[in-house]
Amino acid sequence: MKNGKVPTKRQKIAIQAAGLSSGEWLVTKNLAGKLYIQHRDTKAEKVIPA
Repeated sequence: MKNGKVPTKRQKIAIQAAGLSSGEWLVTKNLAGKLYIQHRDTKAEKVIPA
């Protein structure tokens, strides 16, 4: 599995719009219309609209 990256400002806004804390999530994949994120501690993965 790839290592997650720190989200950019636009990605942080999208994460917060999904009701999540942007400081606890890392971006693993950024596709058109979808943002794949991974939790820093639990390694849980989610897909949110970007």
